[in-house]
Amino acid sequence: MSGYKKDTICVQSGWKPGNGQPRLMPIIQSTTFKYDSSEQMGRLFDLEDSGYFYTRLQNPTNDMAAQKICELEDGYAAMLTSSGQAATYYAVFNICEAGDHVVMSSTVYGGTFNLLTCTMKKMGISCSVVDPDAPKEELDKAFRENTKCVFAETIANPALVVLDIEKFADLAHAHHCPLIVDNTFATPIHCNPFRWGADIVTHSTTKYMDGHGAAVGGCIVDSGNFDWAAYPDRYSGLCTPDESYHGIVYTEKFGKGAYITKATSQLMRDLGSIQAPMNAFLLNLGLETLALRMERHCGNALKIAQFLEDHEKVAWVNYPGLSGNRYYDLARKYMPEGTCGVIAFGLKGGRAAAGAMMDRLKLAVIATHVADSKTCMLHPASHTHRQMTDEQLVEAGVAPDLIRLSVGIENAEDIIADLKQAMEAV
Repeated sequence: MSGYKKDTICVQSGWKPGNGQPRLMPIIQSTTFKYDSSEQMGRLFDLEDSGYFYTRLQNPTNDMAAQKICELEDGYAAMLTSSGQAATYYAVFNICEAGDHVVMSSTVYGGTFNLLTCTMKKMGISCSVVDPDAPKEELDKAFRENTKCVFAETIANPALVVLDIEKFADLAHAHHCPLIVDNTFATPIHCNPFRWGADIVTHSTTKYMDGHGAAVGGCIVDSGNFDWAAYPDRYSGLCTPDESYHGIVYTEKFGKGAYITKATSQLMRDLGSIQAPMNAFLLNLGLETLALRMERHCGNALKIAQFLEDHEKVAWVNYPGLSGNRYYDLARKYMPEGTCGVIAFGLKGGRAAAGAMMDRLKLAVIATHVADSKTCMLHPASHTHRQMTDEQLVEAGVAPDLIRLSVGIENAEDIIADLKQAMEAV
């Protein structure tokens, strides 16, 4: 789809029907695929031919949806996973092993924070947490000889910190490491991290890409730009023979496709976090309207952020699209057409006021989900982060009074009216 705009790619990419074929991307709901000879099947298992033999590794429906996301991100290759959390895990574990080290932004999603600082620590992979707003000189101190990658988010969930992608890419590359960026909130409609030096992008497709809260999923996109072969000792998993595939060296055999091929043929083979074909079908339906919905999400969010900013009962508002926001300039640089539909704000009454207000909502709902077509709200300190102390919340970039408002695509005036009546209880 080279040369087409993103809204056209959203609709047209992925599935190309031939004469007499269904216009809608088909669901290949099959675990296995037939071949006429044992030799053909054997060549697939040896990675000598490309094709499908077991859905745990690859499925045509999944690959078509992944191709669309890859084109939207201007990437080289992509793969779907069963969830955004699985995408994060695979993206890091594909190049890290026991004894390795990761540098991570402190404001990433709480599940990502726990994955890298707790679960992967048990696997022998250590992690240093850094303030994304710190100057280069301070961030540079976090790197070690065994640092294998840097992980951050374009727009942090729920702190809404906007990443200085170029700064982090320059630091990562100075230490011969790739920068992995979670682009879930901005989506490729509003930000393409590869243009600013990022090497790998992950998504929770559960959010804006699906857009309707219908299916959990994740995606990894590789730019194909990081030269793994330049550092064979650091990335031995990609640059030395894989004995589980008869000694294949991924960088030699697959070139720019080495990273995604390894993640698919090795990690997906052994860990099995495949996205169901039905979920990939639903994801593709969401992708078709992604550009339209992101325009509406962001337009609504800006109106509502401005309303909250002027409300007497609101203590503070954080939305990168507001001209007075501390991340406004970075947002204009990396996401000139809009950021996301998520707003963070606090009420003057703190935790108690948050609960009282949320209990009166009529249109918006209290839900752990975020970034879909319906407006929803969450108070992390009372819900997703309730096990943390106030001090721990602040360290994670989540103020104890923070309310996460995920603005939907309803009429903005109706959402504002709902917030007005709910705040009467405060």
